[in-house]
Amino acid sequence: MVGLHRLYDIAEPQSGYFTTTQADFVGVSRRSLTHYTKTGALQRVRYGLYRIARFPSMPHEDIQQAILWVGRPAAASHLTALVVYGLSDAMPARVHITVDRPFAGLQHGVVVHTSSLQPDETTRREGITVTSPLRTIADVAATDQQLASQALGEGLERGIIRRRQIDLEADRYPDVMRLINSLEAT
Repeated sequence: MVGLHRLYDIAEPQSGYFTTTQADFVGVSRRSLTHYTKTGALQRVRYGLYRIARFPSMPHEDIQQAILWVGRPAAASHLTALVVYGLSDAMPARVHITVDRPFAGLQHGVVVHTSSLQPDETTRREGITVTSPLRTIADVAATDQQLASQALGEGLERGIIRRRQIDLEADRYPDVMRLINSLEAT
């Protein structure tokens, strides 16, 4: 039972999920994972990924699974981050994750972007590590100016993004500054 408590401590901030690497780190063997799975205390989601069986369902579990598959540090980004922030009605067909290191894995339904991620460019929302609102808008603006503009307007209206933040980060996120200027011009 001590092993389950250790696993719960890891899984609780991750929507009830944990990896075999995380379990090993706290001294829970693969043999113990198999035992807990057979007794119904754990669910094996896929190779290397487990879930506490009685943990309540959480929003965006598919995103959490993708982040754990990629490994830390990683953050939900692009269209996926817009969904986490509630800044888009679009439902992306794939989960977008950004990592700041080389990554070569492939998984159906997951797009992994490799880009530098500064500590202040990520946050947690609804238990998910996600790129900051401004970083998210900048990432989306690189491929879809209209969607980024709509999301920026919504973010400003709802207070998720503040005009002062944009002004302070103008050099870092010039695309966002251009979007705010075009919003204000209309």
